[in-house]
Amino acid sequence: MSIHMNLIDTIKQPILQEMQLFRETFAEALKTDNPMLETVHEYVLQKSGKQLRPMLVLLSAKLCGHVNQNTVDGALALELLHTASLIHDDVVDDTLERRGKPSINARWTNKIAILSGDYILSKALVCATKTNSLPVLKSIANIGMQLSDGELLQLSNVQVLNASEENYLTIIRKKTALLFSTCTEVGGLSVNAAEDTLVRLRNFGEYLGICFQIKDDIFDYSENISIGKPTANDVRDGKITLPLIFALKNSEGDEKNKVVKIIEEKDFTPENIQTIIHFTHDNGGVAYAAKQMEAYKNKAIDELNGFAGSDVKTSLIRCAEYAANRDF
Repeated sequence: MSIHMNLIDTIKQPILQEMQLFRETFAEALKTDNPMLETVHEYVLQKSGKQLRPMLVLLSAKLCGHVNQNTVDGALALELLHTASLIHDDVVDDTLERRGKPSINARWTNKIAILSGDYILSKALVCATKTNSLPVLKSIANIGMQLSDGELLQLSNVQVLNASEENYLTIIRKKTALLFSTCTEVGGLSVNAAEDTLVRLRNFGEYLGICFQIKDDIFDYSENISIGKPTANDVRDGKITLPLIFALKNSEGDEKNKVVKIIEEKDFTPENIQTIIHFTHDNGGVAYAAKQMEAYKNKAIDELNGFAGSDVKTSLIRCAEYAANRDF
């Protein structure tokens, strides 16, 4: 893990002061006189992760100009929106743990998680309005809609034989990639970057997000060192992601039928989970997903070609490398 945390530290190097300002403002944004909310917010702050999304906002702004208050408010709005969506997702997926700690719904209740998520989402919009920028507001309002759209699409996309790479990409664009591309776009908007620059930033964010999500989906089929067995959480939730989509499309016969039957009947015994994992590896699903992930990583880096060399540009390239090479 340490190698990758060091990579995150290296990525942050050009924006250390800006990140410090962001963290202080983030804590400030969650202050409330409601004791219940205050307890939840303190818990949220303890659990805040790598904060990759605000880093992308700040780096994108700094690539094109000087980070200002609008940049920080935009970064805040997006991190709050992301936080709210995770709290709601945990309720939807009955997730009891996030980042090694009990989820909000597990520690309190579904009701408290939903209402806290609603509060944080509304707070995100308050931060977005502080920028007084209609393009920033439009960008952030749109992403809230697309995140839910993506989740709903995924819920309706559970028929094994209907799962296609095209549907998968549509879902991960909405669920993951669009949030990344909104971060890079809002960074650019906050410093009045030109339209052609914004297009490059958006594309960089989108390809980075797709790369990031494919990596997450590959994790589901890999041996998890800490647990000693593959996680296969997506499969259990009926989510059919790229490794399995490819394996199913490029196989036939008894073993394929067996896997389809396990998934359709939701018969997820440990032995059957192993069967699905081995089937996916044996039929090239994980190797194919890794190849696609690498392709999106390179597409992301290519979008930065037009920018002059700088430590900020290097950090953005490292973001793409981190997305593809991280081990957690």
